[in-house]
Amino acid sequence: MSRIGLKAIKVPESVTVTKNGNEITVKGPKGELTRSFDPRITFEQADGEIHFSRSNENDKAIHGTERANLANMIEGVVNGYKKSLKLIGVGYRAVAKNNVLTLNVGYSHPVEMKAPEGVTVTATSATDVTVEGISKQVVGQFAAEIRDVRPPEPYKGKGIRYVDEFVRRKEGKTGK
Repeated sequence: MSRIGLKAIKVPESVTVTKNGNEITVKGPKGELTRSFDPRITFEQADGEIHFSRSNENDKAIHGTERANLANMIEGVVNGYKKSLKLIGVGYRAVAKNNVLTLNVGYSHPVEMKAPEGVTVTATSATDVTVEGISKQVVGQFAAEIRDVRPPEPYKGKGIRYVDEFVRRKEGKTGK
């Protein structure tokens, strides 16, 4: 049985959750998110809590997933999400202007990336980039796209990595 799907979600007083067919809209102090949910999963809202239920036992996986998605939406409109990245390498630098991130990471040309709607990208220093927004999925996806421009390599450790990421270093070739 789905243990996560059976957990109740506490809804803060500053948040309103409305359902229109299969779409659920969450409004909070930081903004509004709308998402389409699976029709096999139903939810009841009472006493500041939301409880999810499924139609049959074959829907266990989607039960927990949909509950986690709604919990992430509520967390996003209350606190927001933030991912921090670090550029490591000689001459690697980032500049953010008007939600466009320009990366100089060892290519013959600078790489420009426009942030999706609802996401704010800032370069706090030449080597630190912060991605913020209310949607966990969009923030995580854009941070992953930034990292994919120059992923960290295991020999010298150069590249773009998350701040809390550990890159296992490999030993290079050894001569005679």
